Amino acid sequence: MSRRLVVALDQGGSKSRALAFDESLQVVARAQVEVATVRRGEDEVEQDGEELVQSLRRALRDLKKQLGSRANDVVAAGLATQRSSCAAWDRESGGVAAPVISWQDRRGAARVLELAAHAERVRRLTGLPLSPHYGATKLAWIANTSTRARALSGEGRLALGPSSSFLLARLCDERPCFADPSNAQRTQLLSLETLSFDPWLCDLFGVSLAALPKVVGTRHDHGTLDLGGRKVPLVACMGDQGAALWADGEPGPDECTVVFGTGAFVQRACAARPVAPGALLEGLVARRDAEAPTFSLEGTVNGAGSALAFALEDLELGEQSFDLDALLAEVRSPPLFLNGVGGLGSPWWRPSFESRWIGEGDARARLVAVVESVVYMVCENIDLLAARGGLARLSVAGGLSSLDGVCQRLADASGLRVWRSSEIEGTARGLARVVFGGQARESARKGRWFEPREDPAFLERRSRWREAMASALA
Repeated sequence: MSRRLVVALDQGGSKSRALAFDESLQVVARAQVEVATVRRGEDEVEQDGEELVQSLRRALRDLKKQLGSRANDVVAAGLATQRSSCAAWDRESGGVAAPVISWQDRRGAARVLELAAHAERVRRLTGLPLSPHYGATKLAWIANTSTRARALSGEGRLALGPSSSFLLARLCDERPCFADPSNAQRTQLLSLETLSFDPWLCDLFGVSLAALPKVVGTRHDHGTLDLGGRKVPLVACMGDQGAALWADGEPGPDECTVVFGTGAFVQRACAARPVAPGALLEGLVARRDAEAPTFSLEGTVNGAGSALAFALEDLELGEQSFDLDALLAEVRSPPLFLNGVGGLGSPWWRPSFESRWIGEGDARARLVAVVESVVYMVCENIDLLAARGGLARLSVAGGLSSLDGVCQRLADASGLRVWRSSEIEGTARGLARVVFGGQARESARKGRWFEPREDPAFLERRSRWREAMASALA
């Protein structure tokens, strides 16, 4: 029996993770390191690029210790990152030129408004609506305001791009300057027609085309990383949400995937570029080797884990210990929460929206209201995906999916069966599948189904929430 292992690196909003998977896609070892996020006001959200690099290196060291002699069985690695987060670095040394600007950052909102006349063409080329959450305005801001970035640009050494490209440059000995398709798309500078960075888009946003990485396939020879003195080829890089689509196998045409993290993302894979996406996004998930790209229809909820963190602080519950799943089962009549944490994603697309509670309830009831608001917003996007026809089930992964109360509410509100794998790290598992390149021999799936049930009180709250959202938006 083969003993081959692969390593999946998952750099997320609050943690950097390293997991080792065997060929049956079972986790053999895992390590994680927390990372900080700096928030200034409501719009500016940054991370320290050097901290992200060192957190991944530390996770790799911890993973190697856990693996012991089995570290010699690691044959390849992959990297998944937050999409739309952007970085600037020295192309030669890899040195940080500016803080990593998080996908949650909205400092480019004013610039987006100035470009409104070009919204239709930008959407047609990129599949994305004009939004400060995507990378173009972030990269332009770095280029215009960072003294170090301007100096490097004058010397021809500036690199600008997704955080994934920066991390590849620092983790791999060869210091590559590559961008995979899924992360490149979220810069809002990639044309879905050519699958390359577009000169017109770069001119429009004010980003140097020469500073951007080379766009390569999802599976590509990115270089080698150090695993305790062993050189391991890094053969795949992709956005975290795209990786999660492969967590339980090739994504089927009748299912969609919901991944909970700082935000929540709802995706349905498509063999071809979607037609008339409406309020949803056209996503570029992957391009594997010489194969045609995999696209998706996608909905975005900006405030999921970040909304929970906001509520814990706002309600002064952060230092208390409690069982959130038990709370979801116990609190039967929570108030409503209109969730504007991070602005509104699909289907509303409002960069700013004031969060508010409606109705009475103590702090713990309000916490339940925040969790339910995430479910409601996810289901607004599921409804749009289901309207495309043939949707039979949901697959969930990530933070909030560990809560039975969240999964059951998703099933009840959507009317669809919900599958939760026993391995909730869907991004890492999906990435490991891509790294193995079809050579994984997965055993029977392990997890739990949540069947839709009748819950009139919950459905009535959802109806009142939708009316309250419509009124607030009007």
